[in-house]
Amino acid sequence: MRGRSPWRYPARIVPLAFLGAIGIGTVLMMLPAARAEPGHAPFVTALFTATSAVCVTGLAVVDTPTYWSGFGLVLLTVLSQVGGFGIMTLATLLSLLVSRRLGLRGRLMAQAESAGLGGNVGGVLIRVALVMLVSEALISVVLTLRFWLTYDYPFGRAVWEAVFHAVQSFNNAGFALYPDSLVRFVGDWWICVPLALGVLAGSIGFPVMFELAREWRTPGSWSTHTRLTVWGTVLFSVTGFLVFLSFEWSNPGTLGPLGASTKVLAAFTQDVMTRSGGFNSINLGNMNTETIAVTNGLMFIGGSSASTAGGIKITTFLLLAFVIWAELRGEPDVVIRKRRIAEETQRQAITVALLGVALVATGTLALIALTDGVPFDRALFEVTSAFATVGLSTGITPNLPPSAQLVLVALMYVGRVGTIAVGTAIALNTRRRLYRYPEERPLVG
Repeated sequence: MRGRSPWRYPARIVPLAFLGAIGIGTVLMMLPAARAEPGHAPFVTALFTATSAVCVTGLAVVDTPTYWSGFGLVLLTVLSQVGGFGIMTLATLLSLLVSRRLGLRGRLMAQAESAGLGGNVGGVLIRVALVMLVSEALISVVLTLRFWLTYDYPFGRAVWEAVFHAVQSFNNAGFALYPDSLVRFVGDWWICVPLALGVLAGSIGFPVMFELAREWRTPGSWSTHTRLTVWGTVLFSVTGFLVFLSFEWSNPGTLGPLGASTKVLAAFTQDVMTRSGGFNSINLGNMNTETIAVTNGLMFIGGSSASTAGGIKITTFLLLAFVIWAELRGEPDVVIRKRRIAEETQRQAITVALLGVALVATGTLALIALTDGVPFDRALFEVTSAFATVGLSTGITPNLPPSAQLVLVALMYVGRVGTIAVGTAIALNTRRRLYRYPEERPLVG
């Protein structure tokens, strides 16, 4: 209608806002000052890098530390910080806007599910910024001391590299200042553990983080969202860790040559990075097929809602598991810890998951069609990593033709913005009919 503000439908604004940020980032990355060598970066290279940074993915088509100048690396850091901060705050603001649009009962339900955020938008943004900056500062201090005292980096370089990797860690971006990412630090607990903890903190989401800070002594009072996120994170973390450790223990290309304690550290680090971290401390191109398959699954699931992590989200996956369990048992309702899950929420979970499957399948077919001889498992890995904004790679991305790289650009954008926009659009457009059609039951299965 005429005169109606477009901001009434924020789900339409979010994709445009991210496109604007990517566009600005692309222009800046094409400046000659952003490249280490003379001349400017090609359009596809700048677009891919800007999209990967704004969508906090970490995939790269060039060698990040040597291709980009100091100015370019600072731009990369800023774009990653803006992308991470914007994603989390936008997700938070959208959830608050949704709750305000609903009636009294809907607002009460939304407040119960987002109890960790509260209703004061300004207060939420301040807390988000403080948690982000404090977390990055703590990681930076630990890394600075390690680089400076152990690796004899000049103090200025130690600070710069610590800050760069701390920002990439908490925002789940995954760019590194080393051609081999973290492979050279595979046995260094003081490098890998802080970065892994930063990825976990960023991927758990602020609603959960705030609620845990307030209610950590009383798990019985946690919201359903927090329960699903916490126990899902534990489940998938343990599963991934055991898979990496068992399947790669004797692999000469990954964990085989390492000592026992280093194998444990490498398995832990790589497991956490599948949450959307993007760093790798082992050569992913040498992983066994079984490990690649499980990694694909973990990347596709991703982290928590309203976080820097990608994927369809832990809560979405577990909700679907509870829907299946209720259907197998013939239960009329889906119940989690004496809380009935609304049918609208179940449909949202199914929609997000099926759209994710469709995007990954279509992207994989496109990548195979546009390239010459890329194996299916490698194509699936790169596509899943792009869609879930993880940033892990088996090493084929830099060698892909520009058309295939543009497919990954689209997947990074849709994977980061799509699930938020679709989920919010569904919630905002939910309406009740005053009538119902006659029921019919087609055959299923």
